[in-house]
Parts: sequence; C-alpha cells; structure tokens
Amino acid sequence: MTVQPAHDPRVVFARALDQTGQQVAAVRPGELTNRTPCADYDVRALIGHMVAVLHKLTDVGTGGSARDFPDVVAGIADDGWVGAFARARGEVERVWAGDTMLDREVTLPWATLPGRVALEAYTHEFTAHSWDLAHATGRVAALDPDLAVLALEAFPNFAPPEARSGQGPFGPVVPVSNDADVYTRLAAYLGRQP
Repeated sequence: MTVQPAHDPRVVFARALDQTGQQVAAVRPGELTNRTPCADYDVRALIGHMVAVLHKLTDVGTGGSARDFPDVVAGIADDGWVGAFARARGEVERVWAGDTMLDREVTLPWATLPGRVALEAYTHEFTAHSWDLAHATGRVAALDPDLAVLALEAFPNFAPPEARSGQGPFGPVVPVSNDADVYTRLAAYLGRQP
C-alpha cells in the first residue's frame, strides 16, 4: 500500500498572496478611503488588516502569539502599502519555508491547528479579502476564479453558517442566484452584500 503524502498548502497560499499583492499594487491613492464590503474597513484599513494577518502568521510560525499584533497595521504612508505587503509576505514565506511547519501546531486567535490547516484557512481569507478589495476599487475582473472555488468549498469547515453569531467577521449567508459567478457566491456565503 502506498501512502499519499499530505498536500502542501503553501502553493495555493502563494497564489492567493500573488492575487492579493496584485490588488494592493493596483490601488490608487484616491481609492484608499473607498468603503469595502467589510463593514469596519475602508481600503486603507483592509490593506492594513491583510498586512497585520501576515505579521501574525510570521509570529505564530516562530512560536509567538498572534494576539501580540493589532488587527490592522496603521501608520504606513499612502505610497508604502505595496512595500509593506511585500515585506510582510517575504517574512511569512521565510518562516513557513520548512516542511516541519506544516505539521506543527500553531495557536491562532480562533483555534489551535496544524500549520497546514492554518495556512489553508488564511489562503481562503486572503482570497475573500482580495474580492473585498477588488469590489471596493472596481477590479473584480482580475480575480482568479479557481481560488474562489477552493474557498467556497473550504469555508463551510471554517465558518459554518450555524456557528455565526452576527458579531464576527461573517454575517448570515446572503441569497444570490444559482448562476452568480463564483466570487459573488463566495461573498454571499460569507455574508457580504455582493
């Protein structure tokens, strides 16, 4: 009997970060105050949140606590977000490069999980936030639909509708037509108003 090796979530995680980085790089200064589908975030705060998530992943990967970082990085100049995202991404990729990280338990603000499961969850978070950013800036056509398919398949495990309180990052599922594109269905599943 041949044992199949566990998949490496870093490949899809890198694709999600590529997409997010492209969306961040496309933001013009005048768009930083645009509202996003994330109720508490304008574009600037959403980018700051994504940079903060990368810092948290770096910290938990080195044995620290994700709670040591704010949910939103602030104080970055308007023209500094691309660099801040790239630097934070580089640190995450450096820390998570070793294969042993994938099976090591990491403690996140919402669960303690094997590293591979944590990276999968954050892959889907970055996919969803890419849509949030693209929706706020009018660039949804540039999104990778395959990432949304994976996220839509995975989110029922990470954010089942029956476990939502309405106070967290996901609202009740919003009804959309069955023929809606996959990002619209993903956004609706997460409680966004597509």
